[in-house]
Amino acid sequence: MNKNPARIVPLLLAVALFAVAQLALAAENHRLILQVNDNDPARMNLVMNNASNIISYYQDKGEPIEVEIVAYGPGLHMLRADTSPVAKRVASFSDSFDNVTFAACGNTMKGMSKKEGKEVELLPQAKVVPAGVVRILELQEQGWSYVKP
Repeated sequence: MNKNPARIVPLLLAVALFAVAQLALAAENHRLILQVNDNDPARMNLVMNNASNIISYYQDKGEPIEVEIVAYGPGLHMLRADTSPVAKRVASFSDSFDNVTFAACGNTMKGMSKKEGKEVELLPQAKVVPAGVVRILELQEQGWSYVKP
């Protein structure tokens, strides 16, 4: 093993600078996951209120923010075209905020479709992810913050 300090010091310095740059980037780019797993209009509205408030806060500071609202289990009704109690607000939200994503759990969709004997249709603002909980995990592993209102 080569223990030449002249080679190790520059490598350590490069690693340290990379780590500092990553921390600075993470601090500048706020990213938030909000989950909805209840078929409760009050909870759905609370999630959108939280998203709206945090977006306003960081926009006022001139800092970028991304929000992903992940719906799974009974919370998928938030994004269903036929049962959403907040469909108009989801549409308005998408029109107002280009930094908000609505993610619908594909596993829940399959289960609901099987149980109901028909395909579950989503609001046009929703994107399907394979599994809601997996999506939350993957975003957390990428440095996103997670809140369950």
